[in-house]
Amino acid sequence: MSNKTVIVTGAARGLGAVVARRFHAAGYNVALADIAIEAAQLIARELSEDGSTACAIKLDVASKADFAAARDALIGRWGSIDALVNNAGASKVVPVMEITAEQFDQVIGINLRSVLFGCQVFGQYFAERGMGRIVNIASLAGQNGGSATGAHYAAAKGGAITLTKVFARDLAAHGVTVNAISPGPLDLPIVHESVPADKLATVIAGIPVGKLGSAAYIADVAVMLASADAYFANGACWDVNGGLYMR
Repeated sequence: MSNKTVIVTGAARGLGAVVARRFHAAGYNVALADIAIEAAQLIARELSEDGSTACAIKLDVASKADFAAARDALIGRWGSIDALVNNAGASKVVPVMEITAEQFDQVIGINLRSVLFGCQVFGQYFAERGMGRIVNIASLAGQNGGSATGAHYAAAKGGAITLTKVFARDLAAHGVTVNAISPGPLDLPIVHESVPADKLATVIAGIPVGKLGSAAYIADVAVMLASADAYFANGACWDVNGGLYMR
């Protein structure tokens, strides 16, 4: 059994599943946290048939109580937790002038409240241990105001980057680092499924490197930021966007 444990939210599919697999390959015990528990269980069993190094946890990221329950369950299962990847995200494209209060609240809950609660619950736990790593998956949309995934999504991801800095400052003295990764458009099945081929071709043509990003590379960055040697990377936003946003 590994002596390192990570919890990845939104791990039932997409980028979260890639991140979970990458951490497992790096030797971590992996908890795949998702509200879609059955899909998360399938991946967990694929990684560890006997459940010794991977498990699925049902987690509504808009619920602080769910984060606390997941923390306690993992401590009971593996003894300690070393890293949290706040990856869960969702949005529905709606013209900015048509976003309703309910749609805004739902997207903020999944994409931003989740970062607040995850950093609160696990940040406090890591601080008490004297070490820990938090990686928040933000987005290019939160940096350049892009609304291809909805203005409410962009606002939430911009907020996630700001919360990353706030928690990074607050927790640094306790051996805890908090960083963000802001991917541009990635080569994931969900992208090809949700974006018409002609529109996707236009998106790719606008990327300076001329291709979609690698989800596996985003996962590699997350693993790197979770390492013990990453103690001097703190409060940073790692841009991986093919040159769409430079600073």
